[in-house]
Amino acid sequence: MKLITWNIQWGLGVDGIFSLRRIVDHARQLADFDVLCLQEVADNFPQLEGSSGENQFAVLAGLLPGFTLIEGAAVDVPDGEGGRRRFGNALLSRLPVGQVFRHSLAWEAAEARSMPRLTIDAMIEAPFGPVRVMTTHLEYSHTLLRAAQVESVRDAHRQAAARVKRPPLEGGIAPFAPQPVTASAILCGDFNMKPSDPSKARLEASFGDGTPGLVDLWMAKHPGEPHPPSFCLYDQTYGPAHCCDFVFATGDVAERVTAIAYDLATKASDHQPVVVTLA
Repeated sequence: MKLITWNIQWGLGVDGIFSLRRIVDHARQLADFDVLCLQEVADNFPQLEGSSGENQFAVLAGLLPGFTLIEGAAVDVPDGEGGRRRFGNALLSRLPVGQVFRHSLAWEAAEARSMPRLTIDAMIEAPFGPVRVMTTHLEYSHTLLRAAQVESVRDAHRQAAARVKRPPLEGGIAPFAPQPVTASAILCGDFNMKPSDPSKARLEASFGDGTPGLVDLWMAKHPGEPHPPSFCLYDQTYGPAHCCDFVFATGDVAERVTAIAYDLATKASDHQPVVVTLA
């Protein structure tokens, strides 16, 4: 199974070119991916540079026939003309997709320019067995908000692991029917934190109740090597180049990783994509 995660800045590259097709084409050049996790996908936001207000969820689905699209719009607001404006994450999978959750992340009151955030949590039938693929985009502008969102992500993973040990009761009308669940998981996205951030260490911390912890896959495959820069590589508006895009997994999944790579060449977004290969 091959997975790519990428904050696509709604299709706007640091070279000023806006193209969702370029995003998909470049991802295909990187890998014959099975799962594509994207952050900063927009719908009906013509105010964003380069965008005409297109429904980018639909455009991406059209560019990837045969893939199941899971939309995760954390921002969902009226446009004042009877329509809606949406912004968030997307997961596209050519592997079978089971139950899907959209976990709203903590959004505490704070004097900061911020917006709602969420995590897509989708059951994927990988060749090696079921795995939950989670993709998220945490707060940039406020440390305490981001720390609270880390707790939201951890709690969503804990709840899934608990359902494995104590599944819902059988019976009842159709919506109550239990669905397959697994504690095996991949967590990826733009975490808006550097590798040294205490919130990253918190993401990797033990749960203490049997919930399998999350392992940083770069560190697992390249111990002692610093993470490659995934942000501000070609545009230092937000500071010097650093890594804030990560892929984590539970230990059983981490053991299947044969490669993880950061693409440092593309300028199709202000972030660099990350490619993970699992056997």
